[in-house]
Amino acid sequence: MGSLRDVHAPAQAAGSRVPTAPFRQFVVKVNSRCNLACRYCYMYFAADTGWRRQPVSAAPRTLRRTARRIGEHARTHRLRALSVVLHGGEPLLTDPADLGAFVADVRARVPADCTVHAAVQTNGVLLTEDRLTALAAHGIRVGLSLDGGLAGHNRQRVDHAGRPAWPAARRAARLLAQPRHRPVWAGVLCVVDLATDPVEVYESLRALDPPGIDFLLPHGNWTRPPDGLPAPAAAPTPYGDWLCAAFDRWWGAERRAVRVRLFEECIALLLGLPAATEALGLQPFTAVVVETDGSIEQVDSLKSAYEGAAATGLDVHRNSFDEALAHPGVAARQAGRAALPLTCLRCPLVEVCGGGHYAHRYRAGHGFANPSVYCADLRRLIRHVASALREAAGR
Repeated sequence: MGSLRDVHAPAQAAGSRVPTAPFRQFVVKVNSRCNLACRYCYMYFAADTGWRRQPVSAAPRTLRRTARRIGEHARTHRLRALSVVLHGGEPLLTDPADLGAFVADVRARVPADCTVHAAVQTNGVLLTEDRLTALAAHGIRVGLSLDGGLAGHNRQRVDHAGRPAWPAARRAARLLAQPRHRPVWAGVLCVVDLATDPVEVYESLRALDPPGIDFLLPHGNWTRPPDGLPAPAAAPTPYGDWLCAAFDRWWGAERRAVRVRLFEECIALLLGLPAATEALGLQPFTAVVVETDGSIEQVDSLKSAYEGAAATGLDVHRNSFDEALAHPGVAARQAGRAALPLTCLRCPLVEVCGGGHYAHRYRAGHGFANPSVYCADLRRLIRHVASALREAAGR
């Protein structure tokens, strides 16, 4: 495969560029295991098996050191705001009181004028009234992961005995939608499944009354293409078609009752505005992961590429987050245009697409200096949204 620098080096060798953007999102793995066994999960059923070597839970010492490192980074870079995402595995396998204590520790260590936005991303199965109240007391918002708003959309979300997770997930959504808890609800993450009807999925999620929805493309790449995608990525464009259908339903509504992040970010980029999404645009990516043993890693989506793809060789016990900024993979992800191959640079949509999700660019033997495996699908969606904007402007 070549050296680590070769794997991440883009076409113009931007991997050697020192990034200038500090980390602003800290994804902290509080538990490395999950109470579900979703059949498509890139964490447990993909190329990287590093989770097997991780402690089940983050030790108190590791969490204290992580909080200290976050505070150090915030002071060094004079951050006015940052986000802490409590993640897993399933983070609610950890006592909400411990999650709250960690967040409180982070807030105590950052500068007084730095706001810490805290959230937990959960499958919802373990969410109860008491747990939700405890999270809210510590100012921790809750993101819910679903594959749609109906039982039929969530057939692949099962526990280790093969039992469906949907009844408990639906309970969690109804709990979050209650007026007393709604301020805590961060929204829904939904991975696109070509076997589902996009309009039905959108409407079923909207019926749960979340404040926002984010549609995610399944993590695949040129070596392991996602289900239903032709290789090479060319017409037809099944994922682009799916997203366009969902967009039309959302865009055409008399009142858009829910925010859809992917669509809103696409619109912002088409209008020349900055957008903070990993899926689109050329903004530097500023997230970092801390595993349960304290290892500092790049985002989990890279685990879909190859064994060790997310590793940096650093940990919070010995290293600062500033040291992680110098890692070639982090540098490449912050390099913007310079990290893209000529195919992307010559595309008129590059400012909006940004080459797509970094993990989706991987090809064995060629690293990440490739267009997204979803290249044609992204072109389809972006042009469709642009057409809708032009039509609206001409009214």
